[in-house]
Formats: sequence, structure tokens, C-alpha cells
Amino acid sequence: MLVVEDERVLADAIATGLRREAMAVDVAYDGAGALERTGYVDYDVIVLDRDLPKVHGDEVCRRLVADRTASRILMLTASGDVDDRVEGLGLGADDYLAKPFAFVELVARVRALGRRSAPALPPVLERSGVRLDPGKRLVTRDGEEIALTKKEFAVLEELMRAEGAVVSQEDLLDKAWDENIDPFTNVVRVTMMTLRKKLGEPQVIETVPGVGYKL
Repeated sequence: MLVVEDERVLADAIATGLRREAMAVDVAYDGAGALERTGYVDYDVIVLDRDLPKVHGDEVCRRLVADRTASRILMLTASGDVDDRVEGLGLGADDYLAKPFAFVELVARVRALGRRSAPALPPVLERSGVRLDPGKRLVTRDGEEIALTKKEFAVLEELMRAEGAVVSQEDLLDKAWDENIDPFTNVVRVTMMTLRKKLGEPQVIETVPGVGYKL
């Protein structure tokens, strides 16, 4: 997801909090930066402040809607007046939240928009004896529960959603981490090693040399 907020302390605090909720988060501090990022990254959710420098948040929203973005837009504003909320939603935003807000409410709204941005998925994913329940954040193999870290869970979920197709390291970095990660890091390989060890024998994750991984 993308957080667009010109108050850097607030923007960074929101991003840090959402990352702790196992979300991959990029940050832009003005409207021009937001439009640049959305030009080459397909975000599930965009948290967009209205009062932005360079390009106003309203104009950012208009352009994204005109470009038929699939991203869900949550607008932030210092004003909670009904007229302002109506105006913001009229621009094409999917939701509206006035400042100051409770962080738990922001998380709940972001998760709700994220569910709407993605095609419906089965409530439980199963493959090769592995069962993953995204709602309960529970993984079992042959009925035995397996404790995974947030990143391990995110990587396994991407592999299972691919339904046997190869998932590249770049795609895993994009989905399970965020822009702050070094693209040349070995974090995917290390995470894959620990994930394989936890899933046990026989191995169900296959490495496709030079391409990626599949389950």
C-alpha cells in the first residue's frame, strides 16, 4: 500500500504502524511523488491526505480515478465536516477519515479496503498437504499446526495463491516486504530456508533456478 502525507513524522509513524501489521508500505510526501509511484506500482490501498503540496490530494484522486486505477483510496483530512466528506467521496475516494484518528480504526479501514481491492479468494488455501487460513493466520501440515513469522506466512501465502505457478524473488519482495528492502538482499533465500525447515519433509517448496519458487 501507499501512504501519501506531507507531515513526515505522521507519514512515517503511519507507515511504521502498518508495517507492524504485516503490510508492505511505501511512502510519498507530496502529490507529485504519489503520482510518480502509482505510475509504476499497482497498490491495493492508497492512504491519501487531501492537503498536499505540489499536487493537491484532490487532484491526485481525480487523476487516479480518471486512469481507472484498481487501487482503493482512503482520504485523510483535518476537517471532518459532512460537506468535506461528501466532496471527498465525490472525487472517487472509497473511504474518508478525519484527523485526528485512532490508529486501530485506520488499520480496520485499510484492511476492509484491501479485501475489496482483491478478487475473492477461498477462505482457506490448501496444497500439498499444507493448509493456510488467512483469516485466522493459521498454517497446518497434515493437521499439525506450524508457527510462522509474519514474513514467512506472507511468503507461503503468495506461493499458495500462485496455485503451482512460479513466483519470482522480485514478486515476493514486492508482496511481502516494501520499498525499503534492498533488491539484492538474500532475505528471500533465508526466509525460504527457514520456511522449508518448519514445513518439514518431504519438501514442498521447489526452487526453479534463475526464475523463482513454486509450491
